[in-house]
Amino acid sequence: MNDLPNNPNAPTKPKELSMELRLLIAFLLMGAVLFVTPYIYKPPPGPKPAEKSTPATPPPAAVVKKPEAVPAIATPDTAAPAPQVTASSEQPFTIDTNLYRVRFTNKGGVIQSWILKKYLDSQGKPLEVINTASFTQVPPPFSITYKNGKPPVDINYTLYKATPTADGLGIDYEYGDTKVHVRKSFRFLRNSYLAQVTSEVTQNGAGVPHLLEWRGGFGDTTVLNRVTAQHSIYFNLADSKLKVADQKAAKNGPVTANGNFSFAGLEDSFFAMVLLPSQQNTLEVVTMKDDVQPNASKDAKAEAHVGVAVGGDAVNEFSLFIGPKDIDLLKQVDPRLPQVIDWGFFGVIAKPLFLILRWINDQWVHNYGWSIVVITVIINVLLLPMRFSSLKSARKMQGLQPQLQAINAKYKNIGLRDPKKAEQNQEVMDLYKKHGVNPMGGCLPMLVQLPILYAFYRVLAVSIALRGAHWLWVTDLSQAETLPIHILPVVMIITQFITQKMTPNPSADPSQQRMFMLMPLMFGFFFYNMSSGLVLYWLTGNLVGIAQQWLINRTMPPVPVVQAPAKLAPKKKGSR
Repeated sequence: MNDLPNNPNAPTKPKELSMELRLLIAFLLMGAVLFVTPYIYKPPPGPKPAEKSTPATPPPAAVVKKPEAVPAIATPDTAAPAPQVTASSEQPFTIDTNLYRVRFTNKGGVIQSWILKKYLDSQGKPLEVINTASFTQVPPPFSITYKNGKPPVDINYTLYKATPTADGLGIDYEYGDTKVHVRKSFRFLRNSYLAQVTSEVTQNGAGVPHLLEWRGGFGDTTVLNRVTAQHSIYFNLADSKLKVADQKAAKNGPVTANGNFSFAGLEDSFFAMVLLPSQQNTLEVVTMKDDVQPNASKDAKAEAHVGVAVGGDAVNEFSLFIGPKDIDLLKQVDPRLPQVIDWGFFGVIAKPLFLILRWINDQWVHNYGWSIVVITVIINVLLLPMRFSSLKSARKMQGLQPQLQAINAKYKNIGLRDPKKAEQNQEVMDLYKKHGVNPMGGCLPMLVQLPILYAFYRVLAVSIALRGAHWLWVTDLSQAETLPIHILPVVMIITQFITQKMTPNPSADPSQQRMFMLMPLMFGFFFYNMSSGLVLYWLTGNLVGIAQQWLINRTMPPVPVVQAPAKLAPKKKGSR
């Protein structure tokens, strides 16, 4: 990635240049007859003031299988607009659909609020995905930044002329003075997370390459780890890989990437904002770091949020998706978009696990908490043969304790570096081999469960379906309990103690037994502030394990104790 270029003499598109030359000649001839002024206005291409274009519905090239066609924004013709296009005062405008509420302002033609109606933040309020605390520190979303220099007027804070569409689901913003002309257009659908965004900037009649930016962070700003969950993203078609960066990538300044990108934008754990170009031209993506104070207090510590700017042409046309990272919804927008869901290192386990969990929820129990209970029972039943083999191995080791104690006593004063230590280990291994004991057999069920545990952790961390899912007193399975005392971890500790009491202890070493007794407390400390769904999974596994252990203890014969042979028995003190 390279730094943002700064070349004021960058060439414009040939097509736009030839059109501007024709306009310049025509306007000079008209100006000689009609105007006697110190200078001549050279207007950019734009629609005639009295003309209205009917929106067409061509789907953008990067967007496939859309549930509804997003109305395209009319392309401006080559007629000259009025020399001065502005507004006398700031005017708010709100677009209200079934899925979100978006509040605009004509001061800069930007967005001040974007609320997703079907989702709540961690405080139980409608989810605002814009970090509104950043407005006094960075420009609002869909402000314009330039590739080459800056025009003489700050168009992010000027008053635009606003023209809402007749259906109330779109708005056009236009600003023009003697040199600069800007147009922004937004189109929405009532039942879709897709929208259409177009921007165009000209100066002295020539197109100005620019980018649309979203700064100050994105997503749920009320969660604890909001900064670490936010990333800039883009999908590179050259290597078919999703590129992800956080605010640290831009700690030394904005970082720029150019290429043939399918989409680009921002994400947090559960939501995404992506711009999909209507034509697969070269796209420019700039990742930025913004130090934003979370509130108006001067004593508040600034947080480093990630920002992004996308575009690069004089006219930028995008399909815009702002919504949940729902796997089916993302696939409808673009087949590559589901890759923004990070299933983690064990994605080959996590993604199928989620699909099975969702199927159980949709087809059977209709509650994700009970779905976790059901899938945990199924997993433990499938692991029962391995658990049974592990218990058999543990019981055999328990029966060999007299012989193991005799071997340890025989080599009691042998150091770890003493060559006789190898003889001790060999005797122990020979003893295990003679009685068919696998000393690692007791660890196998735990080793198998660890990837499944991590897969559950990832499912709960990135699955929008589990965000806000209720179960009994738990209000959100993807978060820790909100009660003063977390009940699930406490019950989990108790069940862990019961499991250890019921399971044969393969070691007679008192120090090892004390360590085993501390394990439940260590697990409780580890799980106490974890997501409730993850604790529920482990707790359910403990309960199933207790039932399995009770059944095994009732059905299996007592542990046969193998006494130590006389030659291995330790000598008594004072004997000859």
